[in-house]
Amino acid sequence: MSAPVVIGGDGEALAVAAELAAGFRKDAAERDAVRRLPHAELERLSASGLLGVTVPAAFGGADVRAETLAEIFRLLAAADASLAQIPQSHFVYVGVLRRQGTHEQQKFFFGEVLRGKRFGNAQSEAGTKHVQDIRTRLARRPDGSYVLDGVKHYSTGALFAHWVPVLARADDDTLHVAYVPHDASGLTVVDDWDGMGQRTTASGTVRLESVPVPADRVVPHHLTFQGPQLHGAVAQLLHAAIDAGIASGALAEAVDFVRTKSRPWFESGLETAAEDPLLIQRFGELDLRVRAAQALLREAARTVDAARDDLTDNSAAEASIAVAAAKVTAAEAAVEVGSALFEVAGTRAALDSLGLHRHWRDARTHTLHDPVRWKVQHIGRYVLNGTRPPRHGLL
Repeated sequence: MSAPVVIGGDGEALAVAAELAAGFRKDAAERDAVRRLPHAELERLSASGLLGVTVPAAFGGADVRAETLAEIFRLLAAADASLAQIPQSHFVYVGVLRRQGTHEQQKFFFGEVLRGKRFGNAQSEAGTKHVQDIRTRLARRPDGSYVLDGVKHYSTGALFAHWVPVLARADDDTLHVAYVPHDASGLTVVDDWDGMGQRTTASGTVRLESVPVPADRVVPHHLTFQGPQLHGAVAQLLHAAIDAGIASGALAEAVDFVRTKSRPWFESGLETAAEDPLLIQRFGELDLRVRAAQALLREAARTVDAARDDLTDNSAAEASIAVAAAKVTAAEAAVEVGSALFEVAGTRAALDSLGLHRHWRDARTHTLHDPVRWKVQHIGRYVLNGTRPPRHGLL
């Protein structure tokens, strides 16, 4: 890996993201069709410096605003939703270090990130009672170090990571994050993801069998939730940005297809499909959906930024609710526009060889993260009764 650029600010970060997205878009359909994992593209992402943009300025990073980070993810997802999903956990676990890491842990790991090293994700487990029923164990040894045992699923980014953050319960049942090097003894990453969408995320299985972990690689994540926090809001903001990106990417493909390939319906009497008033009406409706998703995404990100500047129970609640609204709207837009692409483009758009179905498959797969019906519930409780959302990290 070539030495990465160290990005200096928000404007530079957005320019780099736009340039990368343009390159990633070119082969996105081909990568999806043959499930070619994006190893080379992730090396480009590391070398670009984008992975270090949330490192605090005191440690040499750009410390960009949440609004900038959300737009980075939206741009990448509009080009390739699988590729955009892979670094989502990277930024979440950089954030964990910002909140709960010691100065020495921050100095070491932020240095790693600025050198282009990638964090993955070993968080979710299958077959448990619910998503927060974490059974992976972090047992303390007599010398103060730890040993990890468990099995993780949906481990997006782990296959490509230099460090795999593992969510586990300590002997007292509190949640911790252990930062484990990819080549650690007893750590196995299995590429067994076969989702219908986000095919190249490699969101497979991580097996942990007596994995040794030094004490200085463990962070007390449970402390995050003992006061007002933005952990869940930032994580969900990035999910919302991915959905908004899928929606905008699908709409752009639909526009290009109808302009250049679709035939007008014979009853219209028109020369081109783009002149059809019924199609014009539908494109207007779809554009409104995309604009609404992007507007709520920006508002949510600005609310997160405001809360970060003055973090209280009230500002954290406002941020979580704003992000929930953005996530609901973006998820609905991604699924609708990804499906409507075929409605407006016509039969030829359904050809498997064109790969246009990847937008709907990516949307339908990604929007299964954290059901939006519960986000609507929390919005309603907050608006009607002033009930702050819970501090469980998924809002």
